[in-house]
Amino acid sequence: MASVTIASGPAAAQQETSPPAKAENPSGLPIPRWVSIRAREANLRTGPGARYPIDWVLQRRKLPAEIVGEFENWRQIKVQDGTVGWVHKSMLSGKRTATVTAARVRVLQAPDTDAPVAAFLEDGVIVALNGCEATWCRIAIDSHGVDGWIARSALWGIYDGEAVKR
Repeated sequence: MASVTIASGPAAAQQETSPPAKAENPSGLPIPRWVSIRAREANLRTGPGARYPIDWVLQRRKLPAEIVGEFENWRQIKVQDGTVGWVHKSMLSGKRTATVTAARVRVLQAPDTDAPVAAFLEDGVIVALNGCEATWCRIAIDSHGVDGWIARSALWGIYDGEAVKR
């Protein structure tokens, strides 16, 4: 049989109004958060350490990934298809990128549906995020000279309502 203790008075009132303590993570940064893959190849392991088997090898530099966990120098990430695994923090970059999630997405010269089209992008293209506001993100693909605005709903790698500043 379980017993329940009910406290009253100032100490109990203090406990109710204090925010719950957050667990510290090794980086001190919020979880979840977005990063990108720094290396041309990154081993996605089953656990946080080199002794754990490699499940996948990510072979796409600048691929966006969501950090969903941390342990010492290891980060648990999730990629667009939902695959989750552990990578060493040295394989990750804080540079924000996103993946285009629709076919033939218009890149506009201004954040306005009536703006001139600067380019068209296909599903799966990785772009640099140079800023996001309510419904638009400023993107670039430096290697192709593409710079403009995309509807944020056509991108994977940003949270709903998240403002990204460059």
